[in-house]
Amino acid sequence: MIRNKNGYINDTAEPLYYFGHGLSYTEFTYSDLQIDEKKIDPDDTVKITFKVKNTGDFDGAEVAQLYFSDTVASMVRPTKELAGFARIFLKKGEEKKLVFEIRASQFAFLDEKMKWKVEKGDMDFFIGSSCEDIRLFDRISISENRYVDGKTRGFYAKADIC
Repeated sequence: MIRNKNGYINDTAEPLYYFGHGLSYTEFTYSDLQIDEKKIDPDDTVKITFKVKNTGDFDGAEVAQLYFSDTVASMVRPTKELAGFARIFLKKGEEKKLVFEIRASQFAFLDEKMKWKVEKGDMDFFIGSSCEDIRLFDRISISENRYVDGKTRGFYAKADIC
């Protein structure tokens, strides 16, 4: 028996379109991922650098996205959290470097005491053109647990295009 999806109760939890989904008349490649520090303290800032190149036949725009994931957390956390993104315009054959700066306090979450906590452990970084089209991956470690002020914690990674 085939059931028709009604778009609500019997449907999947998958979105129709992921953030960053879009059609382009050109192709982009991602390369040369570098992270300045692989082991950080909860007060540090991480600099993530990579290159995006237009390898297609036309000029075009790409939305490069940075996600992170806590590999083992004491609380339930999202599988991937959007940390930042940048729209870049590249001519055919052009390559640009992107630099994301993310404060470790952006990894904070509300613990069982409802306090913002940066937790010791590994944090995975995913870079791609959408949350489902990941092109680069790397990991860092946070050295210790620390509570942070929720009003001043990192919220969004700063992005520069070079």
